[in-house]
Amino acid sequence: MIYTKTGDAGKTSLYTGERVDKNSVRVQVYGAIDEADSTLALARAFVASDDVREKIFAVQKKLPRLMADFASLNREPTITAEDVSELERQMDALESCLPPLKEFLIPGATKGGAFLDLARTTTRRAERLACELAKTEPVHEVDKIFLNRLSDWCFLMMRAEDA
Repeated sequence: MIYTKTGDAGKTSLYTGERVDKNSVRVQVYGAIDEADSTLALARAFVASDDVREKIFAVQKKLPRLMADFASLNREPTITAEDVSELERQMDALESCLPPLKEFLIPGATKGGAFLDLARTTTRRAERLACELAKTEPVHEVDKIFLNRLSDWCFLMMRAEDA
């Protein structure tokens, strides 16, 4: 059965078994990452570029690991420095092909680009929540860095899609 009734009183289980309030900052972080993943799924469904679509799919495969990092206590991160480096390599390659920005961009030139921009803002929210969580609980530095790079990556993918 899909329903367990274990959350009816406002608690949920972390991946590592601990029970926490459903509105805890930790749950909000991985919830925001889940929302970013759903928005990336929408972007993937609408982007015109096969290359952007493939890159989005590859990033989506990493997001369950990122969510698991935030839904776990006292475990090593599953997101790695190599995951961060891969985003940076893609961004460096893409940025070298795009014209320099001379003004603020207004998103919405394409459906795919608009969804990528929404994924960017959702990722930024997840990052802000991760920073808030880090004030009171342990947070893996690599996970915060990955979120920061991911929002920049979404921005560049949006630029590529809308170009």
